[in-house]
Amino acid sequence: MTNESSFLRLQARTQRFTLGTPRGFQVSPDGARVLFLRSASGEDRRHILWRLDVASGVETRLADPAELLGDGGSDYTEDVPPEERARRERSREQGGGVVGGAADADVRMVAFALSGRLFVVDAVTGENPRELATAPGVIDPRPDPTGRHVAYVSGGALRVVGVDGTGDRALAEPAGPDEACGVAEFIAAEEMGRSRGYWWSPDGDRLLVAFTDKSPVRRWHIADPANPEAEPNVVSYPAAGTDNVEVRLAVLSLDPERISRVDVDWHGGELPYLVTAHWSQSGPPLIALQSRDQKRLEIRSVDPDTGATTVVATETDDVWVEIAPGVPAWTPDGRLVRIGVSQRGYRLIIDDKAVTPPSMQVRSVLDIGTNVGTDVLFTATESDPTQVHVYRYDDAGVKRLSTSDGVHSAVRGGNTTVLSSWTLERAGVTVNVLRGVGEVGERVGGVVSRAVDPGVTPNVRLLTLGARELRAALVFPTGYEVGTGKLPVLLDPYGGPHAQRVLAGRNAYLGPQWLADQGFAVLIVDGRGTPGRGPAWDRAVAFDFAGVTLEDQVDALQAAGERFGDLDLSTVAIRGWSYGGYLAALAVLRRPDVFHAAIAGAPVTDWRLYDTHYTERYLGHPDEKPEVYAANSLIDDAPKLGRPLLIIHGLADDNVVVAHSVRLSAALVAAGRPHALLPLPGVTHMTPQDDEVAENFMRMQVDWLRDALDLEVAK
Repeated sequence: MTNESSFLRLQARTQRFTLGTPRGFQVSPDGARVLFLRSASGEDRRHILWRLDVASGVETRLADPAELLGDGGSDYTEDVPPEERARRERSREQGGGVVGGAADADVRMVAFALSGRLFVVDAVTGENPRELATAPGVIDPRPDPTGRHVAYVSGGALRVVGVDGTGDRALAEPAGPDEACGVAEFIAAEEMGRSRGYWWSPDGDRLLVAFTDKSPVRRWHIADPANPEAEPNVVSYPAAGTDNVEVRLAVLSLDPERISRVDVDWHGGELPYLVTAHWSQSGPPLIALQSRDQKRLEIRSVDPDTGATTVVATETDDVWVEIAPGVPAWTPDGRLVRIGVSQRGYRLIIDDKAVTPPSMQVRSVLDIGTNVGTDVLFTATESDPTQVHVYRYDDAGVKRLSTSDGVHSAVRGGNTTVLSSWTLERAGVTVNVLRGVGEVGERVGGVVSRAVDPGVTPNVRLLTLGARELRAALVFPTGYEVGTGKLPVLLDPYGGPHAQRVLAGRNAYLGPQWLADQGFAVLIVDGRGTPGRGPAWDRAVAFDFAGVTLEDQVDALQAAGERFGDLDLSTVAIRGWSYGGYLAALAVLRRPDVFHAAIAGAPVTDWRLYDTHYTERYLGHPDEKPEVYAANSLIDDAPKLGRPLLIIHGLADDNVVVAHSVRLSAALVAAGRPHALLPLPGVTHMTPQDDEVAENFMRMQVDWLRDALDLEVAK
């Protein structure tokens, strides 16, 4: 490749080869059409709304942001409101254009926002999208299930407008600058997986709305040292042990014959966290509430006429209750669907009966059928945590729908299922459209991916290492044959809760392959706390991030070294970002006998500076367990540093704020310990996205590692 088309630049330009990938599928209840998002090419960040006609296989472009906001060419511009930028940061959304769209119950009327403006399009006729006259700064627009109105948030107010563009009005407005209506607070979006703050009733006449008040939350200031004339960004950050945003719920009515507002009988108290909500035709609204210590989760039904709540299920745990995507929900015949712990497994539970075996770790509920009876689509892992499959549970039992080894997900409508699959055999995603009522369904078509082919075949081996059977991926340089020499080792983990790096999909190893081609054996390890291996595995990290997660990296490294003599365990480096950055710094501070250099990107160094919901789940409340916070933070370890350490941090990061790295650096200076600190102006918790900067950023890290390990540059 030429320098202009190097892998690193291509990886950045294609957003890690995800642009051009179809996503955001919605299937009409009759199974006739599939809506999805996809950019025009693998190097175009502007996502377009498409429709697939299942019978003919024809794709139709429904909404193109370049046509709606510009002339279709160089005049395309996008002005994203600050609230939408914050939403995208929480979801790590790097794309542009139509990055999300919501539809009515028939998947006919679709609403989406572009540059803070509201558009709707008829997905059946395909007529040109119409912009509706609204208040400025539109975020999170959603049609009601009947397709008559669209609700949206603007300036902290929840508003509604007719699909014909008439009657725009505020349903709820904030009483002050610290209040908002219909949006998810930071904690919900960052840690609970809840990105929304309102839910339509099935008849389209009412909404269940979250009201937030951030006045109790401490204010932090994120400055831009590269632009001292700029005002600091003031954020409300609920650090561990401090106050959270206060959340309340109310039912708002569009029907003038009903009471306009009914407050829900939930006032925080012992259950301050609103995890999620669900409102369908199959029963009254459901809300999931969690205690501050996260050892209790209650599912309550809500009477929308009175606001009274009734407990319908309770989950408790001595350590914490895990949040599962897609639940709670009602089956069409009014039975409660949830995911809970039973017999040491995460199991699908319907009306208090576990219907999946304890050996199967259920990860999420994807869809609950609309026909009478039970028909639940879900994802789960069986014996191999590197694979995630799609299953269906109905009256005949559990059946697996995905057939190839890999990572799979699905969306369903009627008797049409869209199955997305990632495998080791090919890069990117394969999207199959299945139709029928059989065990798997007949393939009737697919959705084309326009992602760029990376042109890389990873030289990777998936391993099971050590007594704990740690899942790992070992990546050798391209063309390298085992047994032909010695290679320095580079560990490249995330290694913490809620994220897996070792998966049976090729795209997971494209970046690591480039690192390996610089002359390393790259080892990626998923230790205790990572998903897919059950409740006991998850909870093994409780109160001991530092000891447990570091021990697993060390044990896996040593086991890999015993199996492969090619690994030079006298020359070992480690790099990581976020939790991986914490783990990298931890490694050279506490195990310098094993690790000889580290690059710590955006590391948490003092857990008192990280947020309430995540940190208190694993480490408890800092006022109750100060010794746990001291044992798991890095500041007091500064005098121990005897190995090269490069700390990297984005100055605009509002998740792991730069204070983490600055405080560790200050402690290292005070202890007289040499190190390097690289600030990245304007960079958030996501790594640099400009293709030239991204390439130089990675090459700089490799050059630093070579110097730190005293390695010769490969010819």
